[in-house]
Amino acid sequence: MIASLKSALATIALSTCLAAQAAAPAATPLSLPANATASGAAPVPPPPTLSAKNYVLVDFQTGRVLAEQGGDERVPPASITKVMTSYVVAAERKAGKIKDDDAVVISENAWRSGGAVTDGSTSFLELNSQVPLKELLMGMIIQSGNDASIAIAEHVAGSESTFAALMNQYAVQLGLKNSHFVNAHGLFDPEHYMSAHDIATLSRALIRDFPEEYAHYARKEYTWNNHTQRNRNILLWRDPSVDGIKTGHLSQAGYCLAASAKRGDTRLIAVVMNTAGEKVRADEAHALLNYGFRFFETHKVYEAMAPVSEVTLWHGAAEKASLGVAQPVLVTVPRGSYARLAASMQVRKPLSAPLTRGQTVGSLKLALDGQTVYEAPLVALADYAEGGFFKRMSDSVWLWFDDGE
Repeated sequence: MIASLKSALATIALSTCLAAQAAAPAATPLSLPANATASGAAPVPPPPTLSAKNYVLVDFQTGRVLAEQGGDERVPPASITKVMTSYVVAAERKAGKIKDDDAVVISENAWRSGGAVTDGSTSFLELNSQVPLKELLMGMIIQSGNDASIAIAEHVAGSESTFAALMNQYAVQLGLKNSHFVNAHGLFDPEHYMSAHDIATLSRALIRDFPEEYAHYARKEYTWNNHTQRNRNILLWRDPSVDGIKTGHLSQAGYCLAASAKRGDTRLIAVVMNTAGEKVRADEAHALLNYGFRFFETHKVYEAMAPVSEVTLWHGAAEKASLGVAQPVLVTVPRGSYARLAASMQVRKPLSAPLTRGQTVGSLKLALDGQTVYEAPLVALADYAEGGFFKRMSDSVWLWFDDGE
């Protein structure tokens, strides 16, 4: 008798769950927490007029584009390419494939194609010398050494062409839609290109995934082989909030700059491509950054692993489950618009025990004037065990009458 009852109830529970899962859960509005840092309503003017043919201004936290022109056009990235080289090295190091103290042999190819015998950026590496990988990275990042870039590529992948293939694989992983690499340094090739938007996406990834690597981009000078060279990013001297990223120049690309700055909780990334000179690229990137900081503001809406909502928990020892987000929710919006943000959540139906702390059970969305500006997984904030047999049996019956709220 008991066994038959259990079997019948299990069938009811299964059919109920399948029926509930057939329809997508409706979004449930949430109340936004009060925010003392929110400013009053203020108009947001259009971005400054720039000579750069392609530019973007991006919020680091969300990747939201705050201003752009031709942001997805494929253009020569010049030495900004080295940001991707740097990312690949950091990822391969993290995977245990290379180490900072690896001795890298400077090949004739690296010396002849990117060394002092050329008229490009160089770290003045000596032919057949052995240089620690970490020193080559400094030469590439700070001095923009083409010889250092080639030597790094050959050490990591055996050849520069193989390293370029590796760069393209990482580009796919990072979602770079308008990028293709054929070398590690950025010298011109018609099949070597990026978009301003992709450069911003790559920069976000480097800062987020490898902050210790990104810290090198703030260094103003570096000395190797008795040659001291200054970082070409003059914004490092002009604005203390700027801590990167990379310059580039080719006759086919003009003067380019990817720059990032952090003021308070807000970090922005500006990319300008194809300008007329070093000062122009710095002025225009700085104008974009200043525009972003002046007319947008970042708010921490929810803390990590803090309650966002409590929802009904079926088949559990507890009646309710507390839900939150695994990472702090920071969103950058136009100044004065915090009150117009709307929060909502979608939670899988029915939400049934057992659950483990950190398990994804739905999603949280923030929208401004109907446009989604942030989305993150909702997670359980604790372990929730199954209830006893009669609790599970009772819930299976009551689920028939649940309206999904």
